[in-house]
Amino acid sequence: MLLRAHTVLPVSNPPISDGAVQVEGNRIVAVGRWADMIQYSGERIDLGASILLPGLINAHCHLDYTAMAGMIPPPRKFPDWIGAILGLKAEWSYSEYAESWLQGARMLIESGTTTVMDIEAVPELLPEVLQSTPLRVLSLIEMTGVKSRAVPGAILQEALQHVRRLPHNSGVGLSPHAPYSTAVDLLKLTASKARERKLLISTHVAESAAEFEMFMYRRGPLFELLHSQRDMSDCGQGSPVQHIAQCGLLGSSFLAVHVNYLWDRDAMLLGESGSHVVHCPQSHQYFGHRRFPRHELERAGVNICLGTDSLASTRTMRRKLPKLNMFSEMRAMASSSSDLAPRTLVQMATLNAARALGRAGRIGEITPGAFADLIAIPCITGSPDPYETVLNHQGSVAASMINGQWVMTPDNS
Repeated sequence: MLLRAHTVLPVSNPPISDGAVQVEGNRIVAVGRWADMIQYSGERIDLGASILLPGLINAHCHLDYTAMAGMIPPPRKFPDWIGAILGLKAEWSYSEYAESWLQGARMLIESGTTTVMDIEAVPELLPEVLQSTPLRVLSLIEMTGVKSRAVPGAILQEALQHVRRLPHNSGVGLSPHAPYSTAVDLLKLTASKARERKLLISTHVAESAAEFEMFMYRRGPLFELLHSQRDMSDCGQGSPVQHIAQCGLLGSSFLAVHVNYLWDRDAMLLGESGSHVVHCPQSHQYFGHRRFPRHELERAGVNICLGTDSLASTRTMRRKLPKLNMFSEMRAMASSSSDLAPRTLVQMATLNAARALGRAGRIGEITPGAFADLIAIPCITGSPDPYETVLNHQGSVAASMINGQWVMTPDNS
């Protein structure tokens, strides 16, 4: 088919007024001006006064926890939130987790996300729910083990068994939860096995002041909470980022999530290793963390992308429950980073995220050879900058295509 739009926004190249995108099967085969592609003989769909852009990429999400929206008020201290979510999780049934997962997937599709990296705490439900959504999902199996005191090798083998059960066309990986909740041996084993099998790794790291204080100084509320549950000999020897570096996790297939608290050479360690950082702006606001160290990370050459985190750590506004929405995350980051151009923010939710997920050139841009993952939003009359229009978009998208198939059909097709 040939799709025509008022503006085609490839993201990796300049905007195209009165543009067109040719799709064959599940791939984009040509992008250009409508006048140069009008000879195409296949099906034509005119999207009218729309901006056509690549589907957004959510680089960090917990779909399992979607239905927890509004259930946990913002805590005074980070460990208080840990206790609250563990209590909620213990009460939920398998079916509640599955419905919550599917609810989150629907939210993402409606708001323009076409690819999500999902951290999966209940991997047993994946074979079923993955068949129930057109969303492009990369499932990373979450591992902890501190509370259960399970053997690290057994935890990793169980996670790898879940990986093997997933469909071959599904993106997979491993997610040791965080340095405070995952034993050193499990972190090292994960790093080794992931490199061997070419799997992505994602870990929450340096998220809170309590985590930073625990690892740097062997003190604080998180140290007090965990000292009876885990070996604390890895504390007092450096920052959380230095800790995961010593465990061998850093590298081009590693996504460090949050990274709100840095020490000395932490940014350089991340940049020199080719690691990626996922910032979750609304979760950051919910916890009231210190300023996200974007400038330090950028100076070190770190690739920064965006995620939603879960709705268990997002504020309820005007008594309305929050939704998973990457447009909202871009605006939240814009509100705290006035020096960021709209184009840069959109790149964080497309190009940068594709690179972090090891899928540059395949998703996150409109270019020949990429998957036909596309969304359309209405134009704003008189707005000279399509990126600003994207940043300010509210509500559902006008159309969405994943892998060459409409999942939200345009009204005029």
